[in-house]
Amino acid sequence: MDARSTLTTEARNVLALARKDRRAATEALALLSLPAQVAVVCEAPVRDRSLLLELSPNPESLIPLLPEAEFCFTLKAVGLTDASWMIEYASRSQIVAGVDLDAWSGLLPDLDAFEPWIATLAAAGEPALLRGTQSLDAEMLVRYLRDRITVYLDPRDDDWQAPPGAQTLDGQFYFAARRENDDIAHIVRLFDVIFREDYWLYYRLMQGAIWELDTDLDEWALRWRTGRLQDMGFPPWDEAMQIFGYLRPDARTEIPEIHDPLDMDAWALPVWMPGLPAAHDSRHLVFRALADLDGDERRGFFYSFVGVANAVAVAEKMPLGDAETLPRALERTATVVSAAIEFLADQNGLSAVEILRRVDIKRLFRVGINLSPHPVDD
Repeated sequence: MDARSTLTTEARNVLALARKDRRAATEALALLSLPAQVAVVCEAPVRDRSLLLELSPNPESLIPLLPEAEFCFTLKAVGLTDASWMIEYASRSQIVAGVDLDAWSGLLPDLDAFEPWIATLAAAGEPALLRGTQSLDAEMLVRYLRDRITVYLDPRDDDWQAPPGAQTLDGQFYFAARRENDDIAHIVRLFDVIFREDYWLYYRLMQGAIWELDTDLDEWALRWRTGRLQDMGFPPWDEAMQIFGYLRPDARTEIPEIHDPLDMDAWALPVWMPGLPAAHDSRHLVFRALADLDGDERRGFFYSFVGVANAVAVAEKMPLGDAETLPRALERTATVVSAAIEFLADQNGLSAVEILRRVDIKRLFRVGINLSPHPVDD
């Protein structure tokens, strides 16, 4: 979609240099401020971002400034197993957001997707491993450990012996791979670091791996993740589904009396997205109408529109850690909202821009989706 695919001249020039003259690209990046470097990296295709980060004269300062979702997209494009050097510089919020976006399937943790994050943290060095482990929810870590290892507590009984192959760091807790031939070297490294640097976290994980229930762990991990996703603009699934609610045919033409629908406060986006493609020649009616709004109205519309696109992504269970999800959700939202604007403008004798000023985006999407023969994408 135009909003995500158009490179600025600056980004295009630096990317072209990076592909043919790395030294010149490094010099060009060094002349830019850190915010400008962030813009260049985030505007580049995800497949090229690793190259730009490698050429940056100060990746340790640049990487923590990447929006959380863009950081996740970049790591996945590189491949988590090859991204330990990026994880080394990542902030706590980037690591947590990456797991929240990438290591879940619907409403349950995806432990197979979570494992590469732990393995990459382990490969990134002790400071990164400790920082990441301390940042992640204990419930998520315990849930993962319970699936991969069995933990035993020495009962201090003279007749008790640890199972063959079990390892221990303290002579109190023993652990062994749950499945034969599983490689748990990264788990051993995790335990070694937190045992030395954060014993109480070590103790919490060991006790949890023995005693806690998977269902309870899933429930609490989901609660913490849901709250963080809301902070990033992603509503809970049941709330997101409200924009797909049924409207009676006679209610679809109504224009509710509401306060200024474009009066929307800004919030921190987890993606790099400077604006929407407002243009009179856009193929989407919503963006043609957007071109007729003033600056303050456009800002309010921007956040409202992205909020609805996020709700679409959640409702239709799009993979939130996929770089193509937001463009898909924006395109879907633009198509549905444009259909609603055309319908309401025709039914009420109003212009498209008047519809934008009088009807909020959630209502427009709901009207548009009720005009569609296929309300929810599979």
